[in-house]
Amino acid sequence: MMHYLEFERPIAALREQIDGLRKSADEQDIDVAAEVDKLEAKAIAQLRDIYAKLTPWQKTMVARHPDRPHFNALIAGIFDDYMPLAGDRAFGNDQAILGGLARLDGRRVVVIGHEKGHDTQSRLRHNFGMGKPEGYRKAIRLMQLAERFDLPVVTLVDTSGAFPGVEAEERGQAEAIARSTEQCLALGVPMVAAVVGEGGSGGAIALAAADRVLMFEHAVYAVISPEGCASILWRTGEKAADAAAAMRVTAQDLAALGVIDTIVAEPLGGAHRDPVAAMASLKAAILGALDAIGDVRGDALRASREEKFLAIGRI
Repeated sequence: MMHYLEFERPIAALREQIDGLRKSADEQDIDVAAEVDKLEAKAIAQLRDIYAKLTPWQKTMVARHPDRPHFNALIAGIFDDYMPLAGDRAFGNDQAILGGLARLDGRRVVVIGHEKGHDTQSRLRHNFGMGKPEGYRKAIRLMQLAERFDLPVVTLVDTSGAFPGVEAEERGQAEAIARSTEQCLALGVPMVAAVVGEGGSGGAIALAAADRVLMFEHAVYAVISPEGCASILWRTGEKAADAAAAMRVTAQDLAALGVIDTIVAEPLGGAHRDPVAAMASLKAAILGALDAIGDVRGDALRASREEKFLAIGRI
């Protein structure tokens, strides 16, 4: 069953009407095709109108939609021959940050990303996509493996932020995030990052300091969640919508600011409504980004990446 967001209630009401008509048609053997077609067209038009005018806060809700495709779904839909690699060779295997070897349209790559889970059990297992130090150290290990074997790195970013628990701090969360960010910047092989849902704080940038940063049309990317920002500035989470607008969290804002390179189009109504089409768009964008980087490697690639990030915010 489709999960409707608060601002999608008019569409939900139309869908209920359509379902009611179809049920009546089945029970009473009447022809309602014309009326159903009219309501279907109205629902699509309304969906198009709503999604053309989404506020930053509404885009945040779309980015967090429970049916949005996460890492495991994206791996299955975009990559072939995925071989997961586990552990940081120091403490354990974090289930919030996954990765391994794969093929992308026949091209060998190392892929890393956040997995949020899709139901209560899997969300708990994957810690809602909030990585711990061992997750970021696993990412570092995989990036170093990629460089050793001259393989491009692709990351799929989708986290509300790194895990803030006491045990994570005890195991060096800040250091692990900093080292992962440093490893991204130091890579001598191409790296493409895609923000596919939430790009939250240092937990996101640790996997997103790439040569090319892509972002789904309705994803969000920010230094802190809107709720966190609101609680600091206004002392209440009720101002989250105002915070989202002030922080410029949308793909459109971030492209204009030069923080990201490419906006990846989503199907009408968001990636959760047609994951297959969304994944096809993302795959094409990743391949295009890798082709644009080409055969540049080593110091030349590092210098280009450094210039890219130093240029952000330059006036």
